[in-house]
Amino acid sequence: MEKSIKMDKTQIVTMSPLVLAYLGDTVYESYIREYLIRGNCNKKVNDLHKAAIKYSNAKAQASIIHNMMEEFSEEEMRIYKRGRNQKSHTSPKNADIIDYKCATGFEALVGYLYLSEEKERLEYIIYKGISIIENNM
Repeated sequence: MEKSIKMDKTQIVTMSPLVLAYLGDTVYESYIREYLIRGNCNKKVNDLHKAAIKYSNAKAQASIIHNMMEEFSEEEMRIYKRGRNQKSHTSPKNADIIDYKCATGFEALVGYLYLSEEKERLEYIIYKGISIIENNM
């Protein structure tokens, strides 16, 4: 397999926020799955999936945004808002439209941090987000 291609910051910043969210959704879900597996390695896959939904749904991701927004840099806030405000051609299945838009912004931010190779910041936001969600459970 070929090594990943380093992207220029300008390429990442100007990328479609929905493309960033598309990637961010996968990255976030991967962290959640690993977190759940490390803490519950003997659980059935179906139980892990049900648990993952509690961390990955739009309401949970919106709660992360609402609790962490003040910690975001100007650049992070700009990326989040671009993702949140982007017109989507899909509608939420089981979510309030406002939570859905916030979640899209959150996923765009995750995708941005991942492509920017800001692993420490990415993990800080994800693990603090997990803590926020667990405190709300």
